[in-house]
Amino acid sequence: MTFLLETVKLGLNNLRLHMLRSVLTALGIILGVTAVITMVSIGEGSKRQALDQLESLGARNIIVRSQQPPDAADGGGGRRAWASRYGITREDLVALRANFPDAEAIVPLKSVGSQLLNEERRITSQAFGTTPELRSVANLRVARGRYLTEADLAGREMVGVIGNEIADKLFPFTDPLGEMLRIDDKVITIVGVLTPVGLSGGAGAALVGRDMNLDVHIPITTAESVFGDLVVRRDGGSFQASEVQIQEVFIVSTGRDQVMNDAERARRLMTVRHPRLTDITLIVPYELLESARKSAMTWNLVLGFIAGISLVVGGIGIMNIMLASVTERTREIGIRRALGATRKHIVWQFLVETGVLSAIGGLVGIALGVGLSLIVEWTVPRLHQLPAVGIWFESDASLPTQLTMWSIFLSFGVAAATGLLFGIYPAIVAARQDPIVALRHD
Repeated sequence: MTFLLETVKLGLNNLRLHMLRSVLTALGIILGVTAVITMVSIGEGSKRQALDQLESLGARNIIVRSQQPPDAADGGGGRRAWASRYGITREDLVALRANFPDAEAIVPLKSVGSQLLNEERRITSQAFGTTPELRSVANLRVARGRYLTEADLAGREMVGVIGNEIADKLFPFTDPLGEMLRIDDKVITIVGVLTPVGLSGGAGAALVGRDMNLDVHIPITTAESVFGDLVVRRDGGSFQASEVQIQEVFIVSTGRDQVMNDAERARRLMTVRHPRLTDITLIVPYELLESARKSAMTWNLVLGFIAGISLVVGGIGIMNIMLASVTERTREIGIRRALGATRKHIVWQFLVETGVLSAIGGLVGIALGVGLSLIVEWTVPRLHQLPAVGIWFESDASLPTQLTMWSIFLSFGVAAATGLLFGIYPAIVAARQDPIVALRHD
């Protein structure tokens, strides 16, 4: 124990006497650990953001959606008027309910209208007739007012719940609750406003196919009896009319382990009723969720590997400095050997020095990596406010980070191991010095 303590004291004393060299030697380890923690936290934060977007659609949901077939999309041009019929029918909905008796919920959405108007303000968007179950199925939250009720469906009430962005654009200066909203030439009363849905951009919007903050939800019975199945969209001098009975159907499986089986069953059923599925598509958020997790894991491994190269470079730097130190301290080694120090003592002295450098470098790197990760997350959303560089950043720009304990422990462990590994060779070189030759060294 005395030998070990004396060796540690001697190693620390040598590092203190050459402070600048010690700092420069540890710099590679510091930067390597900082890079590992920062890059992994950025990758983990981006992964979590993408997974949260997919989770918000419901990991147990299966979405059967009507889509315009290619031949219908190419059918109109110029100022021609044309109509097409495609997508999910009411008979399909009956078949889905008959084939999924164990499903927790089967919720249809019927699209109606093409323009929303409030006085002189108007936007191009759609309303959807649906049932009160959509609120829980799609994880919707009401900011003000209420959501649709069974009484609204039974009475075919002319009421609606609007998305957050509809409220901002059409009612910028007034509370929309109780106000009138026109859907084409029909008027409904607003009874609720939804909280912002985090799917307005990126992977979430691509998955949903629209900005859900621009949705308007009305009772499906009202959509069927008042609006009908024909939807007309006008653009300049031309218009397009489409007849879609059901736009989407949400099927909620009983558990995550059942989702993929239910999805395959729904796909087979729809293939029988709609050969080649040209006007029907199936979206399985859980399938995309698993794919996103695997992609994120691969991305983290790549980031960790790239950042790990910095640790190797730092270890090589330690080896080079320690080799130079062996040459510089040859006479000191010779004196220690002449006074009775064994080769093991010399090896331990140099290993203590490289170990301390690696450990201190690792700890400083952890502090910098954690701090930099927090600074990045806090800074990026505020960059658009800067006078010089603000024009290059969107107001909703963000770079979420998520610190992980495994990256901290792994980077520190690799840093310590790298320092010791690359410190062994200089220690062996020092221990093999011939005492007589070492004493004669100038």
